[in-house]
Amino acid sequence: MQTKNKLFTLLVLSAGAAASLAAINKGVKIAATSRNRLDESDGLCYKWRLGDVFYTRSGSGKPLLLIHNLQAGSGSHEWSALLPLLKETHTVYTIDLLGCGRSEKYNMTYTNYLYVQLISDFIKSVIGHRADVIAVGESASIPIMACASNPELFDQIMLINPLSLIDFSRIPGQTARLYKGLIELPIAGTLIYHIAVGRQMIADELKRNGFYNPYSVKASLIDVCYEAAHLGNYPKAVYASVKCNYTKCNIVNALKKINHSLYLVGGKAIDGIEERLEEYKEYNPSIETLFIPETKELPHLEKPSALCDLVNTYFN
Repeated sequence: MQTKNKLFTLLVLSAGAAASLAAINKGVKIAATSRNRLDESDGLCYKWRLGDVFYTRSGSGKPLLLIHNLQAGSGSHEWSALLPLLKETHTVYTIDLLGCGRSEKYNMTYTNYLYVQLISDFIKSVIGHRADVIAVGESASIPIMACASNPELFDQIMLINPLSLIDFSRIPGQTARLYKGLIELPIAGTLIYHIAVGRQMIADELKRNGFYNPYSVKASLIDVCYEAAHLGNYPKAVYASVKCNYTKCNIVNALKKINHSLYLVGGKAIDGIEERLEEYKEYNPSIETLFIPETKELPHLEKPSALCDLVNTYFN
């Protein structure tokens, strides 16, 4: 009898703890999204076969597609400083990749192949013409792989601070799979995710790696990224996929195959960025490398005019 009472007490305490954690998770989500900084009224919806994808279209001229990074809180809002400059000379499309920003977020594994299909279908169905493309960071592999498969959809490609070729070739190991399974737990995993993408964590990442001048990181940008990381039904799925290398792939063969104009832009203040970009030229000597002084991972937010000048110079 005493043993049964102890088990019953343990079950009651466990249920109470689970309920408390679930309440904490719900409170965090409500607080993160309550300001509604990511208003969907200013965009359009592409009804893709795997989910609704949010995008915007503005300006006039040659089509230019902007693909945001794949980090916690990433989305098309990443282009807010550059977009007003580019739309003077281009028809600019921004897209929230599936699982990010204002697009639908499902409980699934997000892969490079999935995003290659999304971008290819988006250019065919929405843009309807060959397009120039700019992609950032981890997303840089998407247009490379898509262009290698469907070269007729692309014209010129610019990659901002792409990962090293070694980083792109990483595959999910046993530890990564275990971590992904942990994140996918409904209560404890969600709490771990909320800790990993807390407002202070996002702020620290932007100030440490995103910007050369940490004092130029605005509170409004932190708020938008924080909201994007919590918006939707299952925001942690893409985070788990990225952290555990499911969105990566080896792009060396695709680099060799591409005959399009390809420009790599580096934030000059990133340690080792010159060496990182030079690796790409070993497999495609026609690649041009460009650098923006006093910037790190997000030059399109920190020095949008400098990046716009490069786009207008090389894309026109």
